[in-house]
Amino acid sequence: MRSPVKFILAFLISMLLFSCEKPEPNPKVEIQTELGGIEIEIFFKQAPITSANFLRYVDERKFENTSFYRVVTPTNQPNNDVKIEVIQGGLKFEEDMHEPIEHETTEKTGIKHLDGVISMARSEPGTAASEFFICVGNQPELDFGGKRNPDLQGFAAFGKVTKGMDIVKKIQLSPESEQRLTPEIEIENIVRIDPPEEE
Repeated sequence: MRSPVKFILAFLISMLLFSCEKPEPNPKVEIQTELGGIEIEIFFKQAPITSANFLRYVDERKFENTSFYRVVTPTNQPNNDVKIEVIQGGLKFEEDMHEPIEHETTEKTGIKHLDGVISMARSEPGTAASEFFICVGNQPELDFGGKRNPDLQGFAAFGKVTKGMDIVKKIQLSPESEQRLTPEIEIENIVRIDPPEEE
């Protein structure tokens, strides 16, 4: 029969080894645009439904030869009492899209709409599919309870820019007419970035 001391010691060693295991890294993607690359870290564990949906489009190369087509700035939303700043891209609702996904609110995920955060565009909750936007500056009115959308459910954030915010801002400052980029900024593709190999 094992002594209590040995049992406790074995338990503590196993817990130590478990705690030393490296967590699985978040997936990363690069949005390859005609102006340069935008690297995104996907917060898969926090927003699994939204992240899996976005990565499905990435892996199926559905974002190839699409575009950023919309910019929202403080000066081009005269009919909105609550103003935001984002750039929006995707398939423009014109291509073969998958079924819409369940709405993962920021209350569920804890991912707030801060500067550089990527999130899903939608109309009603549960209608997000292929269109996404990137925040320029902090946008709390896009979080759960925010007043940008009358239903107060906010939008489904799922990742953040880790490199390339200069490209995001360059897109936002590109010529536009009534929020439509003129011309649109080409997305050549969105691809996964392999993590660096350990030495």
